[in-house]
Amino acid sequence: MKPSKNKIPEKWRAKTEIQIPFHDVDVMEVAWHGHFTKYFEIARCALLDQLDYNYPQMRESGYAWPVIELKIRYIKPLMFRQWIVVHAEISEYENRLKIKYTVNDRDSDTRLSKGHTIQVAVEMKSGEMCFVSPSLLLKKLGINKCQR
Repeated sequence: MKPSKNKIPEKWRAKTEIQIPFHDVDVMEVAWHGHFTKYFEIARCALLDQLDYNYPQMRESGYAWPVIELKIRYIKPLMFRQWIVVHAEISEYENRLKIKYTVNDRDSDTRLSKGHTIQVAVEMKSGEMCFVSPSLLLKKLGINKCQR
């Protein structure tokens, strides 16, 4: 199920500020494209912490949530020492966990990148992929089964 754009609960959104470090850039002082996945991951962990369902809680609940899809649209380069804000928000949750990301320049709010990840629940004991998100995720999201 997809929440409507105007009705995304605040706890389904998170943002984090990151300054682009020297070890992430090339000789032109541009961040290597592969580091965007790290920036997405930092924002995703902030979001999952907010829900009290980050990777340790996932593991404790008996589910792994591997990323099965990653998409990134590069709009403008990230530069050494630039401050960015990475926004993460849940856009699907019923059969998979889709999180959308936007990367903006902190000072100008210019959009620099956008993308998404899709994760699916895998029961750790059996190794089987779940075709419906576990009820614990719905509980963490504050969704009543009757709302589905």
